[in-house]
Amino acid sequence: MSTRRRQLLVAGVAMTAAAGLAGCDVAGRRSDDKRTLRVGAAFPDPPFNGMPLGGGFDIDLMTEIARALGAEASFIRYDGTDFNGIFGALNGGDYDCVAAGTTVTPEREKQAAFVAPYLISGQSLAVDSARLPNVHSIDDLSGLTIGVQQGNTSQPIANRLVAEGRAGAVRVYDYGAVRSAITDLTTGGCDAFMKLAPVLTELVKPVPGVEVVQRTGISVEKIAIAVPKADQDLLERIAAAQAALEASGTLPRLRQRWLGNPNTYQA
Repeated sequence: MSTRRRQLLVAGVAMTAAAGLAGCDVAGRRSDDKRTLRVGAAFPDPPFNGMPLGGGFDIDLMTEIARALGAEASFIRYDGTDFNGIFGALNGGDYDCVAAGTTVTPEREKQAAFVAPYLISGQSLAVDSARLPNVHSIDDLSGLTIGVQQGNTSQPIANRLVAEGRAGAVRVYDYGAVRSAITDLTTGGCDAFMKLAPVLTELVKPVPGVEVVQRTGISVEKIAIAVPKADQDLLERIAAAQAALEASGTLPRLRQRWLGNPNTYQA
């Protein structure tokens, strides 16, 4: 595709995304005459959010999408203990959309509509390598306890490993207690912890001795923005804005900045 044709495509998609927004915010409401895109997010979830100075991949992505929609992004913290509760809050009107490193699953698709994935990643595994030097993957977890967050997509994977006799037990942490779970790896509160690879990579950095020992081969997960099923108009406008960011090279640059890889597929 020629540079001129790409520029015209990006401009056309961006105009489609912004159409129909004049005079009200993206949810059809006014807030001091300023249009606002209310984004639900679960913290901390680095590198998607909670990075130094309040930055993150999802923060930058949704700021760009809101700008394309002629709005300003407002990030609203989800404080529930079970991540899946964020979809109830979405449908209850607490947010216009959810961007929280969110994996698309069949159950979640019953509760929300999803834009095309902006990232494909997968679960990873961390241990205290000094305490458990022989654990290198999920094949080395016999008799050991796997830590997961309530409602995270790692939970059914860990439960399956236990059911198959490949791990000893599962310890479930409240969603916001993830840093405590990582610290527990050093004390024996749990033996291994499972979470999406880019997030776990960031979470273990400040904890001496704890490292990610398996980064791929556990799951392949589509990460996408969620919108209420009833708001097809917003879904289409966010999808158009995201497509424009991909075509312009902005989204690949954000992936490179926050994940060290510009590609959508990183599983």
